[in-house]
Amino acid sequence: MNFTAVLVAALSTLPVGFIWFNPKVFGTIWMRESGMTEEKAKTANMFKVFGFVILFSIMAAFVMQFLVIHQLGALGMVGGPDLALTAKPSYSEFMADYGHAFRTFKHGMLHGFMSGLFLALPIIGTNAMFEMKSWKYIFVHAGYWIVCFTIMGGILSAWE
Repeated sequence: MNFTAVLVAALSTLPVGFIWFNPKVFGTIWMRESGMTEEKAKTANMFKVFGFVILFSIMAAFVMQFLVIHQLGALGMVGGPDLALTAKPSYSEFMADYGHAFRTFKHGMLHGFMSGLFLALPIIGTNAMFEMKSWKYIFVHAGYWIVCFTIMGGILSAWE
């Protein structure tokens, strides 16, 4: 595991959010559809907001690496990093042959996109349906996470 890559992937959500939720992009739609006002936004504790945003993004990036790096599945099969050195020779041979396979930004982006589409969209959509939110609300939020997961996946997969 590359904790630097996890941190960079997590922090990549911040510039995406600054762009995505800018009033000239989707910010105005987001405010209208969520019922947010500028007055209400000004009362937020931004230290708390961004602290949790970073924490949640780190948690998401940590799990994302298991979805985009196929070799972690093989490592899990032998019991984790502590047991990799004592694993059967077939593990070493497998890693010698496939240890760098599919470790590209493009491949990580594909899996990140699929994670956003098949995880973030259904979760956000389900919550929004019960909260009686609009489809615009769903697509603004899910779109943000699909883009974030796509970028996270690329970073995590390419950064060895």
